[in-house]
Amino acid sequence: MLRITTRTDPTGTIFELEGKLVGPWVQELKDCWQEAARSGQSVRVLLCAVTFIDDKGRDLLVEMYQHGAELVAEGCMNKTIVEEIIRGRRR
Repeated sequence: MLRITTRTDPTGTIFELEGKLVGPWVQELKDCWQEAARSGQSVRVLLCAVTFIDDKGRDLLVEMYQHGAELVAEGCMNKTIVEEIIRGRRR
């Protein structure tokens, strides 16, 4: 399960994720992101409370990053995934 908390202000949209970015939750995040991206404002994704990311979730984060989203992570696993995305590496 994944909880997506969305906050929007004049500077952009922040998605705070909690739980597992897997399965159908990947599409749910993608839908939320695409809706926010239509506004043309910045998007920030807080991954600090994410406990697991599957391959499709990682692919979505790569796509979001490539389209300008800022990824924020804490913890060894999440930081490693974000660093790989920023450096353009695949595992």
